[in-house]
Amino acid sequence: MKFKTRHAIGIFVGALILLFAIFVLYPLESRWFKPMLGIAFLAAVIQFWLDVLAENKSNKDVEANFLEFVRAVSDGAKTGIPIPKAITELKNNDFGALTPYIKKLIYQIEWGVSLREAFLRFSKDTKNPLIKRSMAIVIEAEQSGGHIDKVLESITTSVLEIKKIKDERRANIFSQVLQGYFIFIMFVGIMIALQVFLLPQLTQVGGSVLQGVSLEDTGASASTAIYATSIDFNMIFTFLLLIQGFFTGLMVGKFSEGSLKFGLKHSLVLMFIGYMAFTIAVGF
Repeated sequence: MKFKTRHAIGIFVGALILLFAIFVLYPLESRWFKPMLGIAFLAAVIQFWLDVLAENKSNKDVEANFLEFVRAVSDGAKTGIPIPKAITELKNNDFGALTPYIKKLIYQIEWGVSLREAFLRFSKDTKNPLIKRSMAIVIEAEQSGGHIDKVLESITTSVLEIKKIKDERRANIFSQVLQGYFIFIMFVGIMIALQVFLLPQLTQVGGSVLQGVSLEDTGASASTAIYATSIDFNMIFTFLLLIQGFFTGLMVGKFSEGSLKFGLKHSLVLMFIGYMAFTIAVGF
């Protein structure tokens, strides 16, 4: 992930919102101070989050177009055209997100780079596990003198099967993704209910009981009583929500995309939802 101007702008906007919250809202003890902190954080990281989404979408596009590329090369090889010639014949074809990598592969072949070296660079440039495995098989077949056209045909079949399995997994896991979001939202609701309704009632009950009981009778010290009523549950619940949202997002991403890295997009969404809902409901 390259640091770009839009990333710097996002961080700058987040810093401005943070300064506004600290120097304007905090002295006024506004209930919007903590929500503004969440908005400042979101503004600072939103561009990086969009990059993760774009990378995920690009990977899916690359894998889909790689199937078309291998199929086209395989069809050309079946007609008796050498593999390098079959690849260069695809110069004007559109393969979506894979097009720049294929054009680079074609230019390398035209400049006299060996097919093995060109395939190695192609797989490294795409940084896609599926393409790396497929190119490794083609390179081994080329080195051992095997029929590359048959290898390409088998790779086409394998890629189709992998794509089918991934699509089925996404379809089957979609309900579990929704379930993960729903459970987290219920958890947020429980935290809000505890902080807004239950804990104030318990504090009032505890205060009423202590009014009729002296500290000498209970054997407790004054510092113990003060400590028992000074626990910042607001901060504790906030951290619980952030931790729960972070790991729930990673779990959802691992199940749906097969990668913890792409689970970060779910983590950010869940953490932001939980933090904003809790801080707005609880206030300052």
